[in-house]
Amino acid sequence: MKISRFIAIAALNTSSLFADKHDSNGNLWLNYAGDHPIVGSKWGVHLEGQIRRSDLGSDWQQTLFRPGVNYQLNPSTMLSMGYAHVDTYPYGDFPALHEFPEHRFWQQVSHTKKWMGLDWTHRFRLEQRWIGEMQNNGGGDWDVGNWRFENRFRYMLRTTIPLTQSKKTYLALSNEVFLNFGHNVKGNDFDQNRAFVGIGHKLNDTTRIEFGFMEQTIQRRGGKIWEHNHTGVLWLMSNHAFWSAGSHKPNSSKIPVSGIQLRSAGVGPRRCFFSAICWQLFADDGWRLRE
Repeated sequence: MKISRFIAIAALNTSSLFADKHDSNGNLWLNYAGDHPIVGSKWGVHLEGQIRRSDLGSDWQQTLFRPGVNYQLNPSTMLSMGYAHVDTYPYGDFPALHEFPEHRFWQQVSHTKKWMGLDWTHRFRLEQRWIGEMQNNGGGDWDVGNWRFENRFRYMLRTTIPLTQSKKTYLALSNEVFLNFGHNVKGNDFDQNRAFVGIGHKLNDTTRIEFGFMEQTIQRRGGKIWEHNHTGVLWLMSNHAFWSAGSHKPNSSKIPVSGIQLRSAGVGPRRCFFSAICWQLFADDGWRLRE
């Protein structure tokens, strides 16, 4: 009796799986993430922006802006919290009826640990999400008719493997699982999984780039539609320190508002109008500032 019941349940689950709809997409993500400590303090600033494109980069998928604050609890553990704004656009074989916004608050614990000679990062993130449900008001006008609230938990495991003697070039590996919870979740307690493999290179002591492939598997709301997003990802990441009011900072007269010129041996002058950002990126890497 138990065996026959088990077979019946397995057959039901199999038929349900085949009844689900599947969508395969080729996407491109261009991302910046910075965790900037404030000199002389345990506090820091998190700045993150992502441009996510569908159809191999030809159409919009999402935009994301995620600022926050960090607190370095100890050398291996960082606490963070902040806000995120996301705009999602229609894409794929089962697109949304219209682009829709989302507001989030998030809290995070990131912990690094040495194991098997490698640095491992465990990241736990909790999100409170207000997702805009769009309605057509007639005449082609769309507005948010309701803000649906959901909670989401995320766990990421990441490591890097040096590929050169200097350890400037490395292999990056990570996996992150997303789980929804709360009374508004319908049919997709499992939200998505992101598996990433890429090559990274340290440009200097505080800045690095990574490019690789991410396989993103999403179970859409209702549980019947699955997305398989094959995504090329480019990351620019920085942990350059910011200066507090009481700490030493460069002479402001050397960084005019109109911009700065950067030069290095064998390289002509380059004008940059985002002077503060450029100073942070290049000042520690042998570049000289001149007016």
